[in-house]
Amino acid sequence: MLTVDGQARCWQEGLTVASLLAQLDDGHLYAVVKLDGKPVSRPHFKTTPVPDGARVTLIPMIAGG
Repeated sequence: MLTVDGQARCWQEGLTVASLLAQLDDGHLYAVVKLDGKPVSRPHFKTTPVPDGARVTLIPMIAGG
């Protein structure tokens, strides 16, 4: 199991930040996520594994003027 923004989700072998975000299918773009409190930037999403038991915090991109 892992926790994404306080919600429990099933963990699976080979899960990366990119594959986790693809599963969410929430329409948001994320520039950074926090993985167990450590920031992970978009260029590293495909190569950063999400370990079992991880706490993931999603930080959506915000635009404005």
